[in-house]
Amino acid sequence: MDFLRVRASSDGAETISYWTGDVYGWQDDDGPHHLFGFEGLNVARAVEADGGWQLLTREAALYLDPGSRQVLDSWPNPFTGHEVEVQHVFNDPVNQRLGAYPVPETRLGGQVVYNVDVRLAYPSPLKVADFPDNSASDTYRALELFQFFASAADVESGMADVPCVFSWCRVSPWLPWMAMGQRGGGLVYHCRGAKVEEVPERLRARVGEHFLHAPQEWSAPNMTSWTAFADRVGR
Repeated sequence: MDFLRVRASSDGAETISYWTGDVYGWQDDDGPHHLFGFEGLNVARAVEADGGWQLLTREAALYLDPGSRQVLDSWPNPFTGHEVEVQHVFNDPVNQRLGAYPVPETRLGGQVVYNVDVRLAYPSPLKVADFPDNSASDTYRALELFQFFASAADVESGMADVPCVFSWCRVSPWLPWMAMGQRGGGLVYHCRGAKVEEVPERLRARVGEHFLHAPQEWSAPNMTSWTAFADRVGR
């Protein structure tokens, strides 16, 4: 599977994907505003299983001041006027299965672009009745839009680990820790990244050794910012 070699490595080796970008937010009658910088990593290991592939990953990311790009531990919410504690991303695991469906690809000269458009709609782990300050809706709705760019020559070479750069856009509800209640509007993440050998020292130090390695075996369910918040405050 060509995309598997672009996203990870077909020989079972760990691959690190690093990204950096920004987060914007708007209300129905206000914005958009540049709320955060954002940088993070995902470490993946691909394992053949059941006629396809298991992609075993965990990821961590930091919310940054949009101007200074320093890591935020608290944040003055401009929409509510309240100071809130920032809850960075520590999702373990973030596993998925590949191989059941082809990944769309586009040839652009000497490049191949793979696009993965993920439309999400499922019952929110944070019900409004239980978390009125932290849940926008009883249904979580979001888009995760990825593009992976690789050299066509590298893809056709059969190499196990194909270098790539990628873009990621996410459209989502307000984060639970922002305490936006049921206000209209939401967030857009706009990031770019690449497979890398090393990540910036600041990120490395903040996430710790555990998040610099992929899981050894499949486990479920996946963790998200919503389930992490629910676990933290107690479901």
